[in-house]
Amino acid sequence: MWSPLVRTIILLTLSNVFMTFAWYAHLKNLSSKPWYVAAIISWCIALFEYLIQVPANRIGYTQLTLPQLKILQEVIALSVFIPFVVLYMRQPLKWNYVWACLCMIGAVYFIFKQ
Repeated sequence: MWSPLVRTIILLTLSNVFMTFAWYAHLKNLSSKPWYVAAIISWCIALFEYLIQVPANRIGYTQLTLPQLKILQEVIALSVFIPFVVLYMRQPLKWNYVWACLCMIGAVYFIFKQ
């Protein structure tokens, strides 16, 4: 029904949501717990990320080169991370995020350029 590219984008977005929470949510939610508790919980969350990310990369690799697939993942990661930082972690939005996005747009251009 959906093209491989659309399925890849959706799956990579979902996997990045899981991974962002696995990597960083413990800083807010488990800061009073020992590090190994946070690590075990993060690993459990990351398992779901890998169950989504591996099929996403396999689907994406049918139509994208490996560098294209990687830069797509990085753009999605930044697109997930910025709202996470601002909305979930309650940190201020900074101009640096805008400049980073512009750099990523440039990277996308050069990676996808024929």
